[in-house]
Amino acid sequence: MAADPYTTLGVARSASEKDIKSAYRKLAKELHPDHNKDNPKASERFSQVTQAYDLLSDKEKRAQFDRGEIDADGNPTMPFGMGGGGRNSGGFRAGSQGFGGHDTGFAQEDLGDIFEGLFGGGRAGMGGARNFNRRPPPKGANVQYRLKVPFVDAATLSPQRITLSDGKTIDLKLPAGVENGTQMRLSGKGEPGPGGAGDALVTIEVQSHAFFERDGDHVRLDLPITLNEAIHGAKVKVPTVDGAVMLTVAAGSDSGKVLRLRGKGFSKKNGERGDQFVRLEIHLPDDLATLTEKLADWQDSGNPRSALGV
Repeated sequence: MAADPYTTLGVARSASEKDIKSAYRKLAKELHPDHNKDNPKASERFSQVTQAYDLLSDKEKRAQFDRGEIDADGNPTMPFGMGGGGRNSGGFRAGSQGFGGHDTGFAQEDLGDIFEGLFGGGRAGMGGARNFNRRPPPKGANVQYRLKVPFVDAATLSPQRITLSDGKTIDLKLPAGVENGTQMRLSGKGEPGPGGAGDALVTIEVQSHAFFERDGDHVRLDLPITLNEAIHGAKVKVPTVDGAVMLTVAAGSDSGKVLRLRGKGFSKKNGERGDQFVRLEIHLPDDLATLTEKLADWQDSGNPRSALGV
């Protein structure tokens, strides 16, 4: 079971959404695998922090956790209908559901034979009673799985390997338009039964990302740029779900300006890709002494708040 998500993020149980997001971003930047390639523990810690943020950033899940209805993995603390054959495997929860796999003791009885014994062996008056129970034998119970998919993998539809409750592994191809709550059915991968195996029902959970945010089929990113880059313009490197690309920042760009990278979003159901929107954020240097000295005799006489009526 995962550790308490509040402890993982280092916030109080009364923390606001802003506090939780701030704590996550700080830890994600510190622990991101790209910055800790020689530190496997940092990568593991990064996954734990992301999992904790996934739970606490969801208002409904956070409330359920606070009430003790789900654990830190997002699973019910007292799940209903869980089968005895399930096991945890690679971040998935397996559990039986339905009644197809339960033996009532009557499923294989031929009612025609029962009636025949009761009525002295006569079949003529039964009007087809022997065929009364000629229904297909029941299949085994379905098994439910919850599959946590990294943000970038969901956007690029990267195959996901999962381990089923019988110990077998399969590579799962994500469908176009995948999102939180998408359910995939794997025929015959459930529990065995007289009429064949049931199905595996896989519910997708797309994990949060340290820098990207999903907006429908699009991806949004806040991109820090220097004052020099904003004034003079520049070509800067920007991350996307497909890898880093070069982006042209025009001279005189303001904070808040949004640029579009076409085809760098999530795959839509029709097979096309959404876009990535990049919002520029001008960051001043940590040491302002030199900048202050150069601007000592200059004042900006403009009013950037005029559009606000002040």
